[in-house]
Amino acid sequence: MALLELENITLRFAGNTVLDGVTFSVEARSIVSLIGPNGAGKTSLFNSITGFYKPQAGAISFDGLQTLRLKPHQVTAAGIARTFQNVRLFRDMTVLENVMSGMHCRTKAGAIGALLRLPSQRREEALIHETAAECLDFCGVLEDRSRIATTLAYGHQRRVEIARALATQPRLLLLDEPAAGLTAGEKEDLIALIGRIRDERGISVLLIEHDTGLVMRISERISVLDHGVLIAEGKPKEIQANPKVIEAYLGQDDGGELEL
Repeated sequence: MALLELENITLRFAGNTVLDGVTFSVEARSIVSLIGPNGAGKTSLFNSITGFYKPQAGAISFDGLQTLRLKPHQVTAAGIARTFQNVRLFRDMTVLENVMSGMHCRTKAGAIGALLRLPSQRREEALIHETAAECLDFCGVLEDRSRIATTLAYGHQRRVEIARALATQPRLLLLDEPAAGLTAGEKEDLIALIGRIRDERGISVLLIEHDTGLVMRISERISVLDHGVLIAEGKPKEIQANPKVIEAYLGQDDGGELEL
């Protein structure tokens, strides 16, 4: 059953077509990758799914809810979380505080409750703290909870960002180049973490990634964009043998490991 469905998504900026009639879906409890050469429109598609961009045509449905005109915070509240190509942590906040901020879309006590320190506010604060700590533990960075987030090694910052996304309690997690800047060992840990997110939490994962070796190992299905057009979809072996994909990557030096 499709959890996320995109139909004929078309996005233009200043007369330039960035996405051209893109249609694809993500099944519940699946791991799907979106690949393509630099400038193919992958991050623009993520921004369209999460409400940062507003396509001129098409439809986006998340578990039956039409999300195309929702604001980013409304998309998050609906159950879609994301990380970014460049890590975006709050610089002056601790690791725990960064992850606690992810719970904002689930809080209910409001300003009056906070001001009066009502029992409901105290219970909510305890739940936020507990949830954030649990997400950090799940991602393997709980021991760093009291440190300023930006003082962590880059690989740990990536994990904190994933923990913050999990704190929003999503059903779909979008990861934008999660392996960028990671060592070989950290990439292995990332593969295991993504698998656990799906297997233990039942969360679907859609990722953009230039490391095509990683993509081939972890993905159940792969969609390929080239110049804003979806040129191929299928299982990893099918994508490796697809002539259109081979042509799109011919001469493309993006650090990937696609074995064509």
